[in-house]
Amino acid sequence: MIELDIYSPTEEIFSPLFTKKELQVFVKRDDMIHPFISGNKWRKLKYLLLEAHKQNKRHLVTFGGAYSNHLLATACAGAKFGFKTTGFVRGEEVKNEVLSLCQLFGMKLIFTDRESYKTKKVLFEKHFGTDTTAYFIDEGGASQLAVQGCAELLDELDTVYDHLFCAAGTGTTAAGFIKGKHERTLNTKVQVIPVLKGAAPLKAEIEAFSGCSDFEFHQNYHFGGYAKTDEGLMTFIKNFCQETGILIEPVYTGKMFYALFDLIEQDHFKAGSKILAIHTGGLTGILGMHDRF
Repeated sequence: MIELDIYSPTEEIFSPLFTKKELQVFVKRDDMIHPFISGNKWRKLKYLLLEAHKQNKRHLVTFGGAYSNHLLATACAGAKFGFKTTGFVRGEEVKNEVLSLCQLFGMKLIFTDRESYKTKKVLFEKHFGTDTTAYFIDEGGASQLAVQGCAELLDELDTVYDHLFCAAGTGTTAAGFIKGKHERTLNTKVQVIPVLKGAAPLKAEIEAFSGCSDFEFHQNYHFGGYAKTDEGLMTFIKNFCQETGILIEPVYTGKMFYALFDLIEQDHFKAGSKILAIHTGGLTGILGMHDRF
């Protein structure tokens, strides 16, 4: 039996900036759901795992980069719930802390050149087409089942917020929140912060996944592209961690919180607004940049 009940608390954070602009800011601490199946990864995997179990598939096959939180979450979930796991890793063979943890949880790694990696279904069929127990999970868990899992976060809120902030990589998590607030007819504006450069196609994907275009999409906080950063972002992250006691990282949550503070500074929100930022976990992203702090 797969038990997938979760809980993550919501806490208010404080800053002279929030006081000045007459705003309240809260953080939904999805980073506290599980140490390794962290944040939105748990939400995105929930219905995928249940579907794999329903189909009697015992081998999870998925995809990610060398520091992928999704690979680590899938490896841990496999160990926890009795699945064999394989991860296709984009790029040349490397060793690092995240991949070592994946292997410690029992995941087999297949390093794949970047061109072949683009055709994930082809890779799956080539290696596991005859494995009747194998279950395909796209990079980041991207799927309608993952959208469904993320949408359920809205049921956990005990108040209605004027704005909900989230970072976006594949866009699945953001699509879930947008779909969830639309289905529940909540008067909440979702603020999406893409973490990659050239994110215009991502906006269309989020609209397709969520079936809704009622959200704001802020494309200018990528800091050069996916997993790129600069000293301004790193300084912000250090200050945020020291002032709130909440750990964030440079790939997703750091950019999201930077955008939140910057938009508040620009008077993007009406005085009296209540803002909720979703901490999507993924803190092992710090390991790839520890020498920058």
